[in-house]
Amino acid sequence: MQMGLVVGRVTATRKDEKLIGSKLLITQPIGTNDTLKHLPIIAVDTVGAGVGEKVLYVTGSMASRAAADKDAPIDAAIVGIIDSLDWERSGG
Repeated sequence: MQMGLVVGRVTATRKDEKLIGSKLLITQPIGTNDTLKHLPIIAVDTVGAGVGEKVLYVTGSMASRAAADKDAPIDAAIVGIIDSLDWERSGG
């Protein structure tokens, strides 16, 4: 799993029929200290996340498993909303 920040929404009126009813969110990958990592991705929301929320997401084959239709063409899926993060950096 990876962490991200939802920064926007995508509306696609024409899409694969297996994606009909799916909410698509633009997700910015972030590190534990909120540093931006990589370019934003588009992820299918499976948990009711919204813009501005920190989320957990998965990619690859795990993403399609999170969807209602396991055969949907999904490469990234939001699977959790982060309530809090307690993290201490170890080492020097």
